[in-house]
Formats: sequence, C-alpha cells, structure tokens
Amino acid sequence: MPATNLRWETLQALKNSPKGNITYDPFWSERGEDILAGCKEAVSLSSRSGLILERLGSLPLQKSCFLSPGSGGSSPGLSGEISASVSFSGSIPDLNARHSALSAAPSLSTERDQAVSDEVKEEDPEEDAGEVLSPASLPSISLLSPKAMETAGRIIKFEEEKREKAKLALKLRQEMHERLVAVVASSESEQLKRFEEFMELKQRQEFQSMRDMMDRETKESIGRQEKLKEEQRHRMKIINLRLREAEQQRLREAELERQRQSDGRERLRNLNTIQEEILQLNQLLEPSTRTRTDLGSYCTRGNQLCSQLSEVVRKTAEGEFPSVDDMTVAERALHEMRALIRLMQEDVAKAQEKKKKDEEEEEQRRQREELQALQEAQKKAAESAKEKAKRKGLQNSAEDGTLKWYKELQQSAAQCAQSFEQLNAAKDVQTKKLKLELQKAASIPVSQISSNSGSQLREIFDKIDKLLSGRAVVSGGRNVSTSQHPQGLDFVSFKLAEKFVKQGEEEVASHHEAAFPIAVVASGIWELHPRVGELILAHLHKKCPYAVPHYPPMKDGTAVEEYQRILGYRVDDYGVEGQDSFLKRMSGMIRLYAAVIQLRWPYGSKQAAAPHGLNNGWRWLAQMLNMEPLADITATLLFDFLEVCGNALMKQYQSQFWKLILLLKEEYFPRIEAVTSSGQMGSVIRLKQFLETSLQNRQIRPPKGQLSSMFWGS
Repeated sequence: MPATNLRWETLQALKNSPKGNITYDPFWSERGEDILAGCKEAVSLSSRSGLILERLGSLPLQKSCFLSPGSGGSSPGLSGEISASVSFSGSIPDLNARHSALSAAPSLSTERDQAVSDEVKEEDPEEDAGEVLSPASLPSISLLSPKAMETAGRIIKFEEEKREKAKLALKLRQEMHERLVAVVASSESEQLKRFEEFMELKQRQEFQSMRDMMDRETKESIGRQEKLKEEQRHRMKIINLRLREAEQQRLREAELERQRQSDGRERLRNLNTIQEEILQLNQLLEPSTRTRTDLGSYCTRGNQLCSQLSEVVRKTAEGEFPSVDDMTVAERALHEMRALIRLMQEDVAKAQEKKKKDEEEEEQRRQREELQALQEAQKKAAESAKEKAKRKGLQNSAEDGTLKWYKELQQSAAQCAQSFEQLNAAKDVQTKKLKLELQKAASIPVSQISSNSGSQLREIFDKIDKLLSGRAVVSGGRNVSTSQHPQGLDFVSFKLAEKFVKQGEEEVASHHEAAFPIAVVASGIWELHPRVGELILAHLHKKCPYAVPHYPPMKDGTAVEEYQRILGYRVDDYGVEGQDSFLKRMSGMIRLYAAVIQLRWPYGSKQAAAPHGLNNGWRWLAQMLNMEPLADITATLLFDFLEVCGNALMKQYQSQFWKLILLLKEEYFPRIEAVTSSGQMGSVIRLKQFLETSLQNRQIRPPKGQLSSMFWGS
C-alpha cells in the first residue's frame, strides 16, 4: 500500500523536523512548563511571498481573463465561472495546473493564441512567474463555438474533479500520516514509560539491595559490639579482680613498709645513741693516749671502731635505715669500746704507780731540756736577727690592724666562755644533764656533716639553725632547747664554733675533700648567726695563729712549753707532738678557712653580702707575703691555701692575682728556700711545682671535692 511504503519516509522526515529533535526533560512537569515549551515556531511566510503579494496588490482585477480584446461577445456564464474559478483559486500550484490544462487543448488555440503563447515563451522567466501568479497573465481563450466552450467547460470540470480527488487523497494521506505519527508517538510514549518503569525498578532494586546490605552490616556491627561489650565486661571483671588483689597487696606492703619504717627509725635512734656513746668513749681515749705513747694502740683501736660505726652511719645518711646486721656490728663495736676503756683504765692505773716513781727524775730532765731549748732558741733568734739585718727584711709580725682584730676576737671568745661559767660549773643533776644534752645537740650534727647528699646537709643545717634560734630539737631521745637555760645560747654557740674548728683540725686534716660540706654549713650558720662566725674565727686563730696570719713572738719569762702551745703545738705531760702531726692539723684548719671564705649557703639571702668573703683570702695571702717565712710551716700553708682557694681568687681578681703569684714565685719563694733545711724540702717542692704549673698554664684547677649544683638536688 502507498501508506505503508511512505511510513518510513514519513518517520525519517518527522525525525529530521525541528519537533523530532525535541530533548525530553523529565522535570518539565515539576517546573509547570509545557512538554513542547521552547520548541514552538512562529508562523512566518517565505521570502518570496512578499513579491507575490506586492504584484497582486499593484495589478487591477480583470473581470474576464478569457476574452480576447477583439472578441465582441462571450458567454456570461462561462466568464463568471472562469472568473469565479480564478478568484476561487488562491494558490500558485492551482493556477499553474489550470494554465497547463488550457494551453494543452490544441483544438481551441488560434493563431493569435499561438502568437501570444510565443511572446510569453520569449519573455523573462521571472516575468513569466509574475504573469502566472496574477489573473491578467492567464491566456485568453477565444470562444469560437459552443463545442469549444463545452470542451473547455468539461476540461475545467474534469480539473475540478481531479482537484477534489487530489484534495481528498491528500486529506486521507494526511490523516494516515497523523495516525502513524500518533501510533509512533504512542509507541514511543509506551517505550519511554517502560524505560522509566525499568529505571525506577532498577533504582528500587539497587536501593533495596543497598538497604539489605546496610541491614546486614548493621546486624553484624551490633553483633560485634555485643561481642566487644561482653569481652569488655569480662576484662573489666578481671581488671577489677586484679585491682582488688593489687590494692590488698599494696595495703599489705604499706603495712609492712610502715612496720619496716618504724623498726628502722627505732634502729636508727639506737644507732645514734650507740654512736654518741662511742664518740664520748673515744674522747676519753684521746687524753690518755696523748699522755702515754704506750696507749696508742687503744686510740688506734678506738678510731677503728669509730670508723666501722661511721660506715654504718654513712648508709643511714644516704636515706637508708640500718639493718639488723648493722645494729649487730654497732652493738659489737660498743661492747668492744667499753672493754677497751676498761683495759685502758687498768693500764693507766698501773702506769700511775710507775709514774709516781719516775716523776722526780722526769722533772729534773725536763728542766734541763727546757734550759737547753731556751738557750738554743736564743741562739737561733740572735742568728736570725743577724740574717735579717743582712738582707732586706720583711715584717716579723702581722699589721697593727690585724693584731687588733685578732685580740678583739679572742677577748669576745673569752667573754662568751665566762658568760656560761655558771652553767659549766653547775652541781645539780638536772643542770648537768641539760648541759650534756645541749653539748650533744651542738656537736653531733656537725660530726654528721658529709658530702653524701644535699638534702641530708640541709637537714643538718636546719637542725643547727633551730637550735641557735631557741627552738626545740631532738637530742638523745628528748627535746632540748637553748631557751631552757639563760646561758644556753652562749654555751651552744661556743661549743658549736669549737666543734667546727675541731672538724677542720681532725676530719679535714685526714680527708681534704671534707672541707667543703663543713665550710658551706659553717658559712650558712655564720650568715644567719654572726656571733657563731666570730667564735669560729676566734677558735681557729687560737689553735692556728697562722690563719690570722700571726707569728706570736716569745715573750720574756714565757716557758718553752707555753710558747709552743701558743704556736699551735699540742703539749702534754709526755712532751710536744711531732712536726708531721702538727703540720697535718694546721693544714686541715687552713683548708677549712680557705673553703669558708669562698662558699656561701645556697639557700640564704642572695642580696646580703658574704659573711666572710674572698677579700679576706686576698688579705691573708698579701699579709703572708709581707712577713718573713718560717721553715716548713709557711710553704705548707701557702700550698694548702692556694690549692683550695686559688681558683676562686683567680676568677675574682684576675690579672692582680697573677701578679701576686708571680711575686710569690720570683721573690718570696727564694726566702722560703733559704730558711728551709734539707730534711724539710717536701712542702717546698710541692709549692714550687704548683706555682710553676699554674704560671705555665695560666690556670688553677678547681679543688677536688667542690660541691656542684647537682649535689644540692640529691
């Protein structure tokens, strides 16, 4: 069928038409628009329609298009029909068809028509088109006969029938095309609907699968969480059980620790009591061993027992409590010390009888020796006076200001000793016991000073400060205070200063590094309690006059033994101590003094001046170089002083210090060598090596045992 054959062409034409290129927008209904919005075209004429309308409007309407100019008559009905047909037809294709039909009838054409037809053919095609579009351009038909008119009418009628058939066929074809378009549109709509349903179904399936997957994951997550919660509850039960066990264990350990601390403190109190008793017993040994050399073994053994006990006490100073074994060692040492005292007393009692027999002979021998020593001293003094006259002499004694200061300190110390004479000579038991407790409270902390830790040193300092401030401290298991007696403060100050100097005389003399912890505590006490510092200087000058410096001259009528005591020697019934022992004690006290002048208590006032600073060290060194040297003692003291205090003086005085050291090396040292015998060159050699090394390196090393900043954090 023709409609079937034209279907695909019609579809292709529709596809290529503007409406066939419409883009489908699924959201047109949401925006309230028409589905073909934006695709409607405005109705417009073609570009040639204006020319046709212009020509139609400019030409006059001819009433008869079929009458020739020469025809005199025509059929009115035919003319009207032709005019009507001409005026009825307004389309260009109908006029052209009619023109072709009229020109195709050879029986109706005439010579004039042929001539007109030839003229029309010779005209311009554009003018031809214009003539065709207007009624005036239609060919004129000469109505020669009714037959011809009838033929022309039939032709026109046939054309009208054909035209009607064509219109009907065109209408049918248009309807068929419209039905096809509707079918295609319906099919497309159905396909689009199916596609949308398919996409919606697919989206629902994907959403459902995603929701199923999320449900599964949620269930799995909930299951895992339940499992984790169960495991966590189980772990919490285990942890709580362990915590309860740990808490019970901690309580047991805390109870054991409290018990251990209690036992340790009890053992520590017993150990302190044992140490105090052993030290007192050892002090009883010292006077006896000084008077009799054959009792030196007792003193040696007593010192050994004190050393054993010191080792035990040193552990407690490090923060540990003494163990049961330590207490056994301490008690054994105490028993042995008591037995040693009994044996010594028995030996002393035996020796007393022998001493009475030999007393007269010894007295006579001593008098002869004193006379001989006096004569030798006079000879030496005369010889030294001659030697001093030969060379440029230096001072034989200290400056007047220094001597005045020295005497004032000694007078102050004597007045302090007199102020507690009543307490010292008390007869009642209660006062004697108080005196003993105050003496223990002053001496025991000083004897416990060591370089173990800064915290222990601070505890000792605080204890001494509390005692001097009138507050109660524990001594011998009971509280004691200087406020318990009017003379208690003077007594404690005097004994404390005496103990500090004694520590330098004994402890520092044996262990040089011990000078620094003792000196820093002494400096701190001196800063807070200046009277104690003055008493320390007084005791130091009395036992070591070279610390002034002062070389006491021998006055007329002074016994040799007394003069030796003034010089610092220990003199007893058995004679004068040896030179080595004397130099060792002097060295210890000078080292303590050199440490005191360069140290300050780190927890004191930073703004206050040092109680006895480095300027006193410079003064001492300068005055020593202005005095004539003494054999052995001058070289020893200069070496000890510079080894301890040289580094601090170097940093303080810099170039002036090196000038002084150069003066000592170049000018003063030859004087030391001149007065030193061959058997006393040990100290001279040490001093010489020290001076040469210091000048060569232009540096003096810091002393060994100096307290560092880390020490105070321990």
